[in-house]
Amino acid sequence: MSVTPDAAQSPSAGRRFRAYTTKHLDELTARAGLAADERLAVRAVATVLPFRVNSYVVDELIDWDAAPDDPIYKLVFPQADMLPQEDVSRIADLLSAGADRKELNQAANQVRATLNPHPAGQMDLNVPTTGNEEPIPGIQHKYNETVLFFPKQGQTCHAYCTYCFRWAQFVGDADLKFASSEIDQMVEYVRSHPEVTSVLFTGGDPMIMGEGVISKYIEPLLEIEHLEAIRIGTKALGYWPQRFVTDPDADDTLRLFEKVVESGKNLAFMAHFSHPNEMAPALVQEAVRRVRNTGAVIRTQAPMIRTINDDAATWESMWRTHLRHGMVPYYMFVERDTGPQDYFAVPLAEAYDIFRTAYQNVSGLARTVRGPSMSATPGKVCIDGVTEIAGEKVFVLHFIQARDPELVGRPFFAKYDEKAAWLFDLKPALGATHFPWEVPPEGGGSNGLIDPTRL
Repeated sequence: MSVTPDAAQSPSAGRRFRAYTTKHLDELTARAGLAADERLAVRAVATVLPFRVNSYVVDELIDWDAAPDDPIYKLVFPQADMLPQEDVSRIADLLSAGADRKELNQAANQVRATLNPHPAGQMDLNVPTTGNEEPIPGIQHKYNETVLFFPKQGQTCHAYCTYCFRWAQFVGDADLKFASSEIDQMVEYVRSHPEVTSVLFTGGDPMIMGEGVISKYIEPLLEIEHLEAIRIGTKALGYWPQRFVTDPDADDTLRLFEKVVESGKNLAFMAHFSHPNEMAPALVQEAVRRVRNTGAVIRTQAPMIRTINDDAATWESMWRTHLRHGMVPYYMFVERDTGPQDYFAVPLAEAYDIFRTAYQNVSGLARTVRGPSMSATPGKVCIDGVTEIAGEKVFVLHFIQARDPELVGRPFFAKYDEKAAWLFDLKPALGATHFPWEVPPEGGGSNGLIDPTRL
């Protein structure tokens, strides 16, 4: 598990982790050239939505000469116009007046309540229950094959993305947070559900945990015969590659990965990269090499985000770079209907054009990627294209994964809408009265699948 010389000589390679939070925000945004009123507005946004960055991102990834327009800066630093102006002004006034924490939290919570903190039925549809109908904490089971587990010690990140759809995990409200340290309960749930073939550790970021903690969650799962894969959802490769190279437990962590692979399970490292600049440092390339050498498969994914990666050249570069380093392009997501979606969302028609342009410029080895995909309440819905059928312009879509397994792989159609940015902005096409996952209106009618008589 040797470290390559270039990575070892990186200025950040041997540094201890240092986090920057809202108390450092004014200093850092001043470095980006923001005026006093602009910095106050950013602080107001950060009162509502979480902010955290670290020394590696600040020193190695952000081009401060290009800030505040640098894409990595936008990726981690709140923007003044991410929230409605009236909300920002109200909280900025409170900050200027020296309001106490209680008053600020009250104002922030009022804004948070309007931001759909748990989209896609996470709270009311995804949480399984015990035989006594008690919710099982820290577990989501939306799709038959996959259980999501939120380990308590992994519910933070090395840095927070401004567009994070799980922002509610990080704002200090226990009612909004998924987490559990009940290892036995999680293992028993998986053991008693033979349809479950994979467990996804998510958060937050599971790789914020040390090896001694994460191994306690993973090792008991290796004894479950019907479990085929263990997934780890993480942005640590992009935000703190030291975790796999120079951190004190880096080698122990890699040995744990080897143990998973040697047990006969697939270890899927679900790596979140939002921009090709995150792959530039030698340190992250070395981290990728070391993780792959354990036998883990690294699959890459990210949402399309306005002002950060909303152009085809960025995605083409990102997929090519990932392929070159042995990773598998996996998903292009659509920004979810939560938090500052209106600020970051790209219309579906535009997202599809960007995806298609990038897709047609990469080799077949990179065309493992799927998208643009919406992780919505009924499932993962992929936009397959825009076409005209019987004189009507439509989106062609299908379910990659679905709450109802019968919907998986079945195409359906929606009226073309150049402004639509989410599944629920769409309307059925070709005379359909409802989409396949919806309850038909009184009197029945078409369910959104194609009517051959209209071709």
